Amino acid sequence: MHYAVLSFLVVLLACSPTPPPAELPMQPAAVAMELSERPYLTLSADTLYDKVLGLLVGSAIGDAMGAPTEMWSRYRIQLEYGYVDSLTDVTRGPSPEGTWTMNLPAGGTTDDTRWKYLLGTYYNQTADSWYAEKGPDPFRFAEYLVDTYQAEIAQLKSIDAFEPAPFELQARRMAWLQEWAMVAKPFAAKDIEGYAYARDRFYGGEVTCAGMLYTPLVGLAYPGAPERAYDAAYRLSIFDHGYARDISALTAAQVAGAFDPQATPASLLTLLRTVDMEHFFDSRLVGRSSYELYTRALAIVQNAQRLQRNQLSGFNFRLPVAGRDSLRIAQIQHAYEALDRLNENRPFHASEIQLIHLTALVFCDFDFQCAMEFVTNYGRDNDTVAAVTGALLGTYHGYARLPKKLTRKVIAVNRDRLGIDLENLAKAITETLLAQGAVQEVADQ
Repeated sequence: MHYAVLSFLVVLLACSPTPPPAELPMQPAAVAMELSERPYLTLSADTLYDKVLGLLVGSAIGDAMGAPTEMWSRYRIQLEYGYVDSLTDVTRGPSPEGTWTMNLPAGGTTDDTRWKYLLGTYYNQTADSWYAEKGPDPFRFAEYLVDTYQAEIAQLKSIDAFEPAPFELQARRMAWLQEWAMVAKPFAAKDIEGYAYARDRFYGGEVTCAGMLYTPLVGLAYPGAPERAYDAAYRLSIFDHGYARDISALTAAQVAGAFDPQATPASLLTLLRTVDMEHFFDSRLVGRSSYELYTRALAIVQNAQRLQRNQLSGFNFRLPVAGRDSLRIAQIQHAYEALDRLNENRPFHASEIQLIHLTALVFCDFDFQCAMEFVTNYGRDNDTVAAVTGALLGTYHGYARLPKKLTRKVIAVNRDRLGIDLENLAKAITETLLAQGAVQEVADQ
């Protein structure tokens, strides 16, 4: 098929609602699913720890791979880095949402990892309340964020220095949470009108991927219980609007499902249909936006992978090919160009993050290295997408099956340079999960 005709078909299929395959009917079961009771899974302590650490480190790898080029176009990525397939030094200026210090070594991370560390710490401190009938208390969560923000303000005021560096660093630490605290404060006070106005102004009123920064950690509290994870994440997604809240909750549901050793790519993708605790499929006129994103991802991948080697003569490669399979690169470029036509006004829009995330999962068939490369080299808000994708795939594969050259570097740099000890946090979370009876411990086979 001529390349121009094939491109037209990609536009047609990717930009139009596409029916899902027959094995994934559009409507979920009419009967509401009951929330699972503990224990949710039977696992050995070692396997549980491996998956918890896989989630944390997998997410941090994605964040670290995207951090040097966050918000860049893929053309600028190619100009400066060629094709990113590993960790690179973070030679960029500091910012509240980005890296807090200048020129971090390869493995340095941004707010995506800080958020997961913050929520993991919060879970360990408040786990008893997470397993109440209604799940974690969103008002208590909001109070925690306000308290954390106020502690950073106090720390800034206490600095006694002449040089500007200590003030600048602490100001970045404070500014990281300031937008969030402005929403959390009226919510914690149960000021409905104040909360509504504050949330509508959150990051300029965009439908951001706010909850996706931390809801993967909600998923680990309910290993093997995606419905319970969805319900809890939905409650804690107090910064999200409408379908963005559904997307954040689905992120937690998939992570929870990935703890099950029997999980498969198909079973985890099916959760996008079967888990619908708030009945988004029943939304009049709109339906479930998050599921439409999945069908678009399927169409993008299907059309990209139809490209065959005998069609590459005269193909206009815009991605580096040297040393790589030319057909694979052409298919990736094809998928990228389809995604380009569906970009939102802001790269951190929840729909865009979810679409790129799902496209990477389907294109790479849940392969970790492939998915990290796919997301990182696409650009846009690549560290956030890769952190979400890395959290799911890190849980699914487990830490031991992640690339060693990436895991060791990320763990060391986060611990030694950023004060984020992912291994200790994983150990503490594992102990909490076992103590709470979320998992029934068995001996290794």
